[in-house]
Amino acid sequence: MTMTPPPPDTDRPPPARFAFDRWTWQEIAYLLANLPMALAGFVYTVFLIGVGAGLSVTVVGLPLLALGLRGARGLGRAERGRARGLLGVRIDEPSPMPRGRRDRGFFSWLWSQLKDPVAWRTLLYSFIRLPWGVVTFSVVLVGLFVLWPVLPFIVRGLANADRAMVRGLLSPSDELERRVAELESDRGVVVDTAAADLRRIERDLHDGAQARLVALAMDLGLAKEKLTADPEAAARMVDEAHGEVKVALQELRDLARGIHPAVLTDRGLDAALSAIASRCTVPVTVSVELPARPAEAIEGIAYFTVSELLQNVSKHSRARTASVDVWRSGDRLLVQVRDDGTGGARLDGGTGMSGLAERLGAVDGLFVLDSPEGGPTTVTAELPWRDRTDMPAKHVAP
Repeated sequence: MTMTPPPPDTDRPPPARFAFDRWTWQEIAYLLANLPMALAGFVYTVFLIGVGAGLSVTVVGLPLLALGLRGARGLGRAERGRARGLLGVRIDEPSPMPRGRRDRGFFSWLWSQLKDPVAWRTLLYSFIRLPWGVVTFSVVLVGLFVLWPVLPFIVRGLANADRAMVRGLLSPSDELERRVAELESDRGVVVDTAAADLRRIERDLHDGAQARLVALAMDLGLAKEKLTADPEAAARMVDEAHGEVKVALQELRDLARGIHPAVLTDRGLDAALSAIASRCTVPVTVSVELPARPAEAIEGIAYFTVSELLQNVSKHSRARTASVDVWRSGDRLLVQVRDDGTGGARLDGGTGMSGLAERLGAVDGLFVLDSPEGGPTTVTAELPWRDRTDMPAKHVAP
């Protein structure tokens, strides 16, 4: 039994020949469908531009144009699918429209739609396609009756012109477009993360140190009232208040360490990571090999990444040992945390891994998790290296 070979994986069809093969018939079908598709796209474009521009002086003109531009993306998607199915042209989908934040309002959404380059290129494609659709339809239809011996070569030439138009106008403009969309998404992540951190600090202050200080003030007030009537009771209350002061100071130190630890500012990553490793319930070895200190923002992200990962090791890994390695490779700072625990960690497992991945992505970093069932678990974080400019680079051993 003979088997038909699979279609080629590339978007280059086989050479044209006098015999009509599958590729030739697909190209003929594509070229014949050009006229109805081009006619529909031309009418849509002319109607949208005419009505949208004509009504732009009213309150409905620009919103109507914005909705039409959003629909133009659907036309482009249909044309890319048609070219992919019949011409074998494999084109990546352009970046989706970024999701605007709700608090930015209607006008922010309207402006983002009106300046969408993908939609405008699709309208340009639809506008110029009508004469081309008439030409291809006429040539192929006539060729099927009078030029059929050389029709495969004519069809291949016309189809190649279509391939060029699809690639030129319906493919992503360049890497910059994708990068802009990624940065807009990352900016939202950074804003949301900063807001969440502020809420956490406010909650910790209100529920922790602030409540304890209020209780301390009340105890001292009662001790003051008993100072003359019952000095021994007042002394006991002052002694209890002294203990409360120590607890409140420790809570404030812990809160300050959660914002930005002093040891990180004064002595760098080596000492700061050794400090958090000493508080881990699992023995941790720390190795930091850096020629200089990175920028404060990068240093802080690396510190809090390791801190979160070591907390996961203490709470979830059931490991006996762990290690932290930090080094520089070219223009990247690499952080790797390993443990010999039971493994099975996932980005969607509720251990904060997805949040770490989002934070690293927001600064052009990478987060790679390797945690098979049964262990071991290896987490590699990669950050861009930026030199510290506000102070001389130094590295002090703990």
